[in-house]
Amino acid sequence: MNGLISLFKSFGYAFRGIYQALKYERNMRIHLVCIAYMYSFLLVYDFFKVSPTQFALIFLANAMVMAAELINTAVERTVDLASDKKTENGKLAKDAAAGAVLVCAIFAVLVGIAVLFQPQAFAALYNYYVEKPFMFLIFLISIALSTVFIFKGFGKSTADGNKTKRNGK
Repeated sequence: MNGLISLFKSFGYAFRGIYQALKYERNMRIHLVCIAYMYSFLLVYDFFKVSPTQFALIFLANAMVMAAELINTAVERTVDLASDKKTENGKLAKDAAAGAVLVCAIFAVLVGIAVLFQPQAFAALYNYYVEKPFMFLIFLISIALSTVFIFKGFGKSTADGNKTKRNGK
């Protein structure tokens, strides 16, 4: 029974880590918003034709980006915890972790282009919004709300204070 409780706790810690990254890391929120828009266009509208294999590639690319961002956050926080001074090794570790996120994000964009470059789907989406301007207005409002979410997040706390101190602001 203790093993099962320990297993459930480990899942709780993992979900808390994801939540904390979304709360404190702007880039994690950017990735989440991009993923949410992509899946809403794929699942709500019937304009794009995507096979199960293509969906699997999209899922894999999304998972890679989100996982890389979580690892990047862990590396940045660990380096900051290890030393208050800026060191060349700390800079290299942070830059390499950020580079890993960039590589994954570029791969995800290329997968997206390979799978979703469907001019007829974009034309149908354009026509849909021309015929239903109210829906386009809702889309624009969602963009505004998403932008606020990306830059404001869920609020401030000591984790943001650490980042501010680290950036010298």
